[in-house]
Amino acid sequence: MTTRESRTAPPGTAADGDGGRVAVGAAGVTVTAATMLTNALAYLVPMLGARRLDPADLGALATVLALGAIAAVPGFGLQLAVAVHRARHGPTPTGRLALLTAGVTAGVTVAAAPLLSVLLRLPVALTLLLAATTFATVLAGRWLGELQGDQRFLRLSAGMTVLALGRYGGLIAGLALGGNAVTALLLATVTGLLALPLLARLAHSARPGPPAAPDRGLRPTHVMTTCAATLAMLTISYADLILARQLLPVDGSGAYAVGSVLTKGALWAPQVVTLLALPHLARGDRRARALGLAVILACGAALVAAASVGGELAFRLAGGADYLHLAGKAPLFAATGALYAVVFMLVNDRVASGARFPAAPLWVAAAGLAGAALLVAPRTVEGVLTCALGTAALTAAVMAWLVLRPGDPSRRP
Repeated sequence: MTTRESRTAPPGTAADGDGGRVAVGAAGVTVTAATMLTNALAYLVPMLGARRLDPADLGALATVLALGAIAAVPGFGLQLAVAVHRARHGPTPTGRLALLTAGVTAGVTVAAAPLLSVLLRLPVALTLLLAATTFATVLAGRWLGELQGDQRFLRLSAGMTVLALGRYGGLIAGLALGGNAVTALLLATVTGLLALPLLARLAHSARPGPPAAPDRGLRPTHVMTTCAATLAMLTISYADLILARQLLPVDGSGAYAVGSVLTKGALWAPQVVTLLALPHLARGDRRARALGLAVILACGAALVAAASVGGELAFRLAGGADYLHLAGKAPLFAATGALYAVVFMLVNDRVASGARFPAAPLWVAAAGLAGAALLVAPRTVEGVLTCALGTAALTAAVMAWLVLRPGDPSRRP
């Protein structure tokens, strides 16, 4: 039986899958390994697509994956809400709320399919299959949140691995076998749904403690707040790729899709820090916040430096020799992702601490990015990239001021 003590490990330790203790370093290694596998599979999809598909199909697939990442963010929001609640109050029933969140998200995706197909020049079949894969990804957030909130990072890493294989395994298999984007996404739908019972069994084996008191239960408003924040985070970080698809010619859209691999690498590489810190942020641990920010900044600086030195190698690995003309832009793509990694950490801190409207600055920034790209920037890869980098830098500065200023009036008591 899980005890309250196993959910509130002291600094330097984390609760393992059986209620014992594991060092934060060991927990970090396991979660980092799962994150690296997830990222590797995610990067393999556009890399394989760049070699198997023509530029038009590659741009379409990259756009669908970007839309999928945005459509799936309620799953991350659900995971965040469950994790924060469990870190503060202990377990609570979440099954109905999780099904409602996944069902509504998939339904909205289906309703938007015709409009997305027209505006982004996508086959309707791709957008409809996107709804099915979205349902599986969102529902998985329930079980990952339970494991994260209890600091059961060994089981959480296993769950992340299962979800990654389900989410990307079908895509990779479809492309490797020579299928088109529709075939690959169909296989991804099958593997994503097959991953759900495995996740449920993994979370059930954790044997959580008694449910929280009724007046402390997780409510839909909690999930709505975290979903809105998570949606804002991924919307702004993927908005440049979607704008590139809309504004640039086919070849330019495909080239930007390859460059965005570097952006996402710099964005997601340090996210394990935020994941491990979240339960501590929910309990107001400022030391954890400061340490997490320091690690993320150092990681971002290292990745930008590496992109400056090895830009040609980075683009050769990401898309092949056809995209080496963009090698000089590698540091800019990496810097954009590194800045958004800081933004993600700061937004998670505001959500975990109960701030009101934690995502408002991000929605303003996303609107500004769209306006600048549509009205001011040249219709080139460089024009869209400059807008994205400027927006990331300004957003990070605003979020840092909101989080670090003393006596933040937006925080709930």
